[in-house]
Amino acid sequence: MNDDILVLDVSSVEEARKIASAEWDLDSADLTIKVIEEEKSFFGLLGRKLRVEVRPVAPLHVLRGRNTIDSLLEMMELHITSEIADENRINLSGPDAGIIIGKYGETLKSIEYLLNLVSRGADEGRRIVLDSDGYRERRELSLQRLALAAARKCARKGRPAHLEPMTSWERRIVHLTLKDSPDVETRSVGESPSRKVVIYPLRRSSYSGRPPRKDS
Repeated sequence: MNDDILVLDVSSVEEARKIASAEWDLDSADLTIKVIEEEKSFFGLLGRKLRVEVRPVAPLHVLRGRNTIDSLLEMMELHITSEIADENRINLSGPDAGIIIGKYGETLKSIEYLLNLVSRGADEGRRIVLDSDGYRERRELSLQRLALAAARKCARKGRPAHLEPMTSWERRIVHLTLKDSPDVETRSVGESPSRKVVIYPLRRSSYSGRPPRKDS
């Protein structure tokens, strides 16, 4: 059964909206309703009956996450607005967006972690990705440059290069950036929060390459 779909037998669309809002603890504006069957009344005496399909406008865990972050931002009195960007990403923007990022993105990472716990989407397939003022895109480009520079040095000197401790998302960017390199290979070593990527040389040669396209 799909938890993100409700099929209801009701007398009106408004009734379905109220039931779904209470069931999922969402605002009615976050719902879409489709009438899939309508039973005609007997001379208008018994009223009509509708079978409707109710869906959230985005995955439930993302909507709950957005509501949680909105409540948090309101309590912190920050001038930030949230927007659901896709099926698992929430973007923050506004004059105070930098406060949420924090030093090296640590505040953003911590809030994202708590957000996933609260929204019950901590499993990898239903994680919420939280971004603020385009920080993740900038960080991704920075990690790609770091990986390529470290790989060139590793291949040239023939010695492993140990990168700084990173989150699983950051390590994945490094692995993807260097996965097609003929000169180096990457491995994650250690335990969180000190887990990091080590780049190992495959042979002595100068490594050159470009960051993979954003969609790779």
